[in-house]
Amino acid sequence: MQIPDDFILPRYGHSALSDLLPSIGAHLGVPGCDRDVLGLPSAESYVVLLVDGLGDQLLRQSLQHTEYFSEVYGDAVRLTSGVPSTTATSLTCLGTGLVPGQHGTAGYSFRAPGCSHAMNALTWEGGPDDLLGFQPKATMFERLAAAGVTVTSVGLERFAGSGLTTTALRGPRFVGVDELDHPARIEASVAASREGSRNVVYVYERTLDHTGHGKGVASQEWLDALTSIDGFAAQLREALDDQVCLLVTGDHGMIDVSAERHVLVEDSPALLQGVDVFAGEGRLRQLWTSEPGAVQRRWEAELGERALVVSRVQAVEAGWFGPMDASLRDRFGDVLVAMRDDWAVMTRALPRELGLVGQHGSLTPAEMQVPLLVDHPASW
Repeated sequence: MQIPDDFILPRYGHSALSDLLPSIGAHLGVPGCDRDVLGLPSAESYVVLLVDGLGDQLLRQSLQHTEYFSEVYGDAVRLTSGVPSTTATSLTCLGTGLVPGQHGTAGYSFRAPGCSHAMNALTWEGGPDDLLGFQPKATMFERLAAAGVTVTSVGLERFAGSGLTTTALRGPRFVGVDELDHPARIEASVAASREGSRNVVYVYERTLDHTGHGKGVASQEWLDALTSIDGFAAQLREALDDQVCLLVTGDHGMIDVSAERHVLVEDSPALLQGVDVFAGEGRLRQLWTSEPGAVQRRWEAELGERALVVSRVQAVEAGWFGPMDASLRDRFGDVLVAMRDDWAVMTRALPRELGLVGQHGSLTPAEMQVPLLVDHPASW
């Protein structure tokens, strides 16, 4: 399979989001974390600020509108997300230190294990009740805690105990805060960074992603959100002790998709012929079918140069999901449709998705690459 020049593959084991916490673990003495592949500063305390929707290309082209990010961007490491380049998959990569083929959170929506319907990994609609059965492998937070590291998560109160939090990010003490109350978030983060002799604090920020989906990344509203987050990060850094290493990263980038660039499956009936489950993101649809070869050929003929249409076997062989756990393979589509340029495959059956301006999920650099900003005054 030839990968288009406008796509990039994830760099699992070298510079992917799944490598971040294992690299921290290498400095904190976590068994099995033998090497820091990212070259992080050595510290006893790390604060990881995850900005949902912070793509590297988006940040780089907007640095003139930031103060703090522009100061630290010069030393940034460029990471790749997993595939799909979407929140549920990326947060699970971050939290578990595993690649998608090993943790099994196969996208925003995908076929629920042992079922004939799709589940939503963010809301957990249609998902199994047995959360530990769904993702039984130890998270990096659990491994850190088992090694005597104090771990804390600072996030929205309503995320405590959610399906995604439990499967992807379980292990830390959870501190619920109002996302608009920056002083409270900073106070909680600083307090957590002073607990124990070694600690890791995870802070989640979702405003940028929410604004990008609703208004687009080319909007003034998106730029205002970035400026606000830049100010929050600067205040957080100022409040943290110098020996604390602050790491700011994202889970995916984003591109704007106009309605004119929607491929509506209802307008091309051949696209759904033979498809049993239609799921995934507008930028990377996943199809489950008993006739994958025929479905792949129909989608290739219909979409042409607008997409790369591959079988699951081809995607696995190309390294999209990393090494694949055989028990998880059916969570990934029999056929995958990765959109190129600014196209998206949409359906009138999901009207809320039709209103999305900013989208992500495919393998373009704008979606796949995220920055890792490293700020550790004690190492200067």
